[in-house]
Amino acid sequence: MEHVAPYKPKYKVRIVTAASLFDGHDAAINIMRRIIQSTGVEVIHLGHDRSVEEVVNTAIQEDANAIALTSYQGGHNEYFKYMYDLLKEKGAEHIKIFGGGGGVILPEEIKDLMDYGITRIYSPDDGRALGLQGMINDLVQQSDYAIGDVLNGEVKLLHKKNTKAIARVISAAENFPEVAKDALETIHNKNKTSTTPVLGITGTGGSGKSSLVDELVRRFLIDFPEKTIGLISVDPSKRKTGGALLGDRIRMNAINSPRVYMRSLATRQSNLALSKYVNEAIEVLKAAEYDLIILETSGIGQSDTEIMEHSDVALYVMTPEFGAATQLEKIDMLDFADLVAINKFDKRGSLDALRDVKKQYMRNNNLWHIHQDELPVYGTIASQFNDPGMNTLYKAIMDKLVEKVDADLKSTFHISDEMSEKIFVIPPARTRYLSEIAESNRAYDKKANEQVEVAQRLYGIYKTLESVLNVNASLHVGKTGETKESLLDKHGLNSDEILKHTSTSLSTGVQNDNEDFIKLLIAEFDRVKLNLDPYNWEVITGWDEKVNKYKNPIYSFKVRDKEIKIETHTESLSHSQIPKVALPKYQAWGDILRWCLQENVPGEFPYTSGLYPFKRTGEDPARMFAGEGGPERTNKRFHYVSMGLPAKRLSTAFDSVTLYGNDPDLRPDIYGKIGNAGVSICCLDDAKKLYSGFDLANVMTSVSMTINGPAPMLLGFFMNAAIDQQCEIYIKANGLEKEVEAKIVKLYKGKERPRYNGDLPEGNNGLGLMLLGVTGDLVLPVDVYLDIKTKTIAQVRGTVQADILKEDQAQNTCIFSTEFALRLMGDVQEYFIDHNVRNFYSVSISGYHIAEAGANPITQLALTLSNGFTYVEYYLSRGMDINKFGPNLSFFFSNGVDPEYAVIGRVARKIWAKALKHKYGANPRAQMLKYHIQTSGRSLHAQEIDFNDIRTTLQALYAIYDNCNSLHTNAYDEAITTPTEESVRRAMAIQLIINKELGLAKNENPIQGSFIIEELTDLVEEAVLLEFDRITERGGVLGAMETMYQRSKIQEESLYYETLKHNGEFPIIGVNTFLSSQGSPTVIPKEVIRATEEEKQYQIKILESLHSAHDTDNLLRELQEKAISNQNIFEALMEVCKVCSLGQITSALFEVGGQYRRNM
Repeated sequence: MEHVAPYKPKYKVRIVTAASLFDGHDAAINIMRRIIQSTGVEVIHLGHDRSVEEVVNTAIQEDANAIALTSYQGGHNEYFKYMYDLLKEKGAEHIKIFGGGGGVILPEEIKDLMDYGITRIYSPDDGRALGLQGMINDLVQQSDYAIGDVLNGEVKLLHKKNTKAIARVISAAENFPEVAKDALETIHNKNKTSTTPVLGITGTGGSGKSSLVDELVRRFLIDFPEKTIGLISVDPSKRKTGGALLGDRIRMNAINSPRVYMRSLATRQSNLALSKYVNEAIEVLKAAEYDLIILETSGIGQSDTEIMEHSDVALYVMTPEFGAATQLEKIDMLDFADLVAINKFDKRGSLDALRDVKKQYMRNNNLWHIHQDELPVYGTIASQFNDPGMNTLYKAIMDKLVEKVDADLKSTFHISDEMSEKIFVIPPARTRYLSEIAESNRAYDKKANEQVEVAQRLYGIYKTLESVLNVNASLHVGKTGETKESLLDKHGLNSDEILKHTSTSLSTGVQNDNEDFIKLLIAEFDRVKLNLDPYNWEVITGWDEKVNKYKNPIYSFKVRDKEIKIETHTESLSHSQIPKVALPKYQAWGDILRWCLQENVPGEFPYTSGLYPFKRTGEDPARMFAGEGGPERTNKRFHYVSMGLPAKRLSTAFDSVTLYGNDPDLRPDIYGKIGNAGVSICCLDDAKKLYSGFDLANVMTSVSMTINGPAPMLLGFFMNAAIDQQCEIYIKANGLEKEVEAKIVKLYKGKERPRYNGDLPEGNNGLGLMLLGVTGDLVLPVDVYLDIKTKTIAQVRGTVQADILKEDQAQNTCIFSTEFALRLMGDVQEYFIDHNVRNFYSVSISGYHIAEAGANPITQLALTLSNGFTYVEYYLSRGMDINKFGPNLSFFFSNGVDPEYAVIGRVARKIWAKALKHKYGANPRAQMLKYHIQTSGRSLHAQEIDFNDIRTTLQALYAIYDNCNSLHTNAYDEAITTPTEESVRRAMAIQLIINKELGLAKNENPIQGSFIIEELTDLVEEAVLLEFDRITERGGVLGAMETMYQRSKIQEESLYYETLKHNGEFPIIGVNTFLSSQGSPTVIPKEVIRATEEEKQYQIKILESLHSAHDTDNLLRELQEKAISNQNIFEALMEVCKVCSLGQITSALFEVGGQYRRNM
């Protein structure tokens, strides 16, 4: 495709960019905003999961020309229309709206939205025709119009804090000074009596000013419930393009309040930290009568003292990493600042930095008589929720404002004396953990190679002995009753037997010649064998026995004290005996030893070829996937796809309302998403209906829930649903139905009882519905209920995703601050240990979403395993036993068509087992890495969708041949819609056909022994260990996340793939080559799955009934108190989840744990 030159805008264009949801969309909008910026536009980037109101308010406050959005399926029609309506309602219909969302926004929906007033929705076909730059050129050209060239009495509205008027006057001053001249004169006259104080904040780039400002604003709004605040934030323009990234808003959560106005300005001139229009912007905010104005400059150097001209009180923000103390003498701001914050106080050397800065401040200001503790220099960690250092800084700033300008801002904020102290997830002494694992694993490999060499030499000596003795000795250690005694015993060579053999088998002349030689060989054998690990000698001598175990028709082994007997062969139609596990035909001991140390049979360390000796019979790795509409519809789908299959393995997708911890609501941008692209679950009753008719405590049922931020709440719903099912079984078994019914009727007197909406589907026996609206503890004696609860939670099988690290790196359904989210995960795991929850995974450490966001297979595997080891280190630091939590960890990978995907599971098992055994000393159960795999969503294309099934089949083959523990095959139409009944059956048929019909799949280790598989295994394993070292250099996983190392790497790889796909260098059949006669356009689905109006309304009604039936204020307050006093939050959630809705719990926890802070 030919190179498209960027369009050059005539006016200063400002565009707000955001993603309405998450996943690859966050990466996509990031790529788009970079191109928009380099086209000379000032971009205000908001990141993912933004409500319509947030985007619209931003666009108005920033006086933007346009909004550019990416929107995921489900709710996009309501989202865009609501945005258009809200802009119109607020008198800002001139702001244009642009959007895209891949193949899920259908052509008729695009037409409908554009007819409604949306300027342009780009389809995948537009992208192919125009290219990325071409699309952006079209967007910028349509947004290239003047703003602020006319004023219509806006000055008169300023005192009412009319954001549109404030924004327009600032724009006029910036873009058309001559138009704004009269207005500004009026403002200047009015402001002669203004007493509004200005807090100026400056500092080096990357010192965390935006997060710090956000934390100041949050505290100000709590401290002064009536007062208002105006923010002006300045970022540098790019000299080359004229574009600018106005990126401060993305880091801020507190500004989304009617009492806050924020305007981002670009410097529009080089080498200056402030725009020349800053003064006018401040004057406008003073005229609007805000109670406090904060001016934040761009951090582009140390000499930015010009902020002093605009502020009453100045704060200088720096980090501990300024180099030698002499560097401080060069910082002009230390002469002028009223206060200094050393942010990122968790960095190394922060206490030294505090001391040095205090000394320099004392010298600069001649404060020799003041005690060091009283100097206005503060250590802060703004990124940490409720940081004591930030509290102290906030109070000091407010006191300084009162002192210097007599501002009416007397703070009543309570502060403690403690300093900022990082709540470490990983103790500082353990940040090298990934390199330690790499070193430990490499040491194992080195030792294995040395042992292989020793074994090979021993075999050479042994074969020489055989030759000299002229016998063909058997390898296995001799047992009584055998016709031929072995030359070996369990200690080494059986020298007596050999010498006896010598005397009987050789004539006297030869005997004397050879006896010395044989003794020499025996001595050499014994000498060399001193270097062989006794365990490895057992491996060698036990080889024949191992081979015979798999040749025998029946193989027996123990799992948790139960003996399991399994047939070792299957019979083909031709009556051939096909071995389930095939072993190599190696003779040489070195080859045997290498194979046993690095490969081995399934079920034996290092578990390269699988975790169990044989696959479970009657339970294929297939998962039944569903998630759409209300709980009833998804329940129906679950019963449909699991019909007739002995194992019920239910995989649940949730709608984005649930994924972000919200309750269903009539607000259009929430309403549109209810039950779309996933099921709507907001309370315990929803969970009961969702899984009704499936016995959740049955050994053949397992449930996986793809949920992250609100995982602890959904897990609380699930556990309580399972407990109440068993209560129901107890009630029926003991004939207590009438008595219980009477209790429920009494509890619901005058209130509407929740019910299952509609008829029960075929296969649903109603289990779980008897106690809708109540829990077992309300209708059964306490001791009975507790006994049922204890037994049930020890029996349930399944997993909740809950992996918060990969969310921050890739998918972005984070809702809480990272530290709090990790604490919740640790609390869940601790609860599982304390209550013997052994069969349920507390986390599914996911690479799937890392791959979906664009990572290649090696990066997916490396980042996922590094996240897994981070949980290990965190749980260990909390004092948990690795043998108790190890088995509760599981993994989740994506499976593409790249060559490395052929070995992703075996490499993961191998690295994990070696590390857990040799680095952490864990037992075999904890060494086993259990993983679920899903075929790649990125290789589902919206063109020629029938071809997607071919790709999925090949990926399923990779996964089954690699002995995955469970597999989800994607439906071929997922690129364009929520899967239909027909497409889900086809997707499941793929893996059922492989498992039931494909002859080679009857063998359970078909890829072992392949040269290319062994080569790929070594190559990928070493690549992963190298990535571990790179992450260690950046301070471990959490340190690397601070600099967004993982996110940048994922987006870089995504862009590389998209570029090759776009220019045709990477051929994709039916997408960029082998196109149909029509050019393979985006396919329009025959059937589109969307939640119905009736389902959405019913979900809102259920929620209203729940809220009116229970007074939950005290319960939620107790939950907050437990969180503050460091008690186990999940233990509290198990009770809270009985009567509270998801949104109520999320809001309550936000107040004590902090909201997630988005990254660029």
